[in-house]
Amino acid sequence: QVQLVESGGGLVQPGGSLRLSCAASGSIFTINAMGWYRQAPGKERELVAAITSGGSTNYADSVKGRFTISRDNAKNTVYLQMNGLKPEDTAVYYCNAVIVRKCEWRSENYWGQGTQVTVSS
Repeated sequence: QVQLVESGGGLVQPGGSLRLSCAASGSIFTINAMGWYRQAPGKERELVAAITSGGSTNYADSVKGRFTISRDNAKNTVYLQMNGLKPEDTAVYYCNAVIVRKCEWRSENYWGQGTQVTVSS
């Protein structure tokens, strides 16, 4: 009924840039928050950036100043602009959204399928 589809991952050289997109679709009443997480092999999934319904943003210290999260409410889409990429940014990046479906009262957590970002020379 609701799905998140990510795009924009790929292979990039250190210092390069990528822009990730995540579009939510389905029986959506409202999206309270959207964000990006990442997980490297053998590591826990960590929050990269998030944007709330109030427009406030939150970034991991490791990406602050390099990454920018933004949204297009009309398209139910969130973006992550990644500049100055480093090898340690290599991970699978997952879109996350807190969504209230139509005809429902409670919010639910949704995850995208993930998109691979590899930073290597």
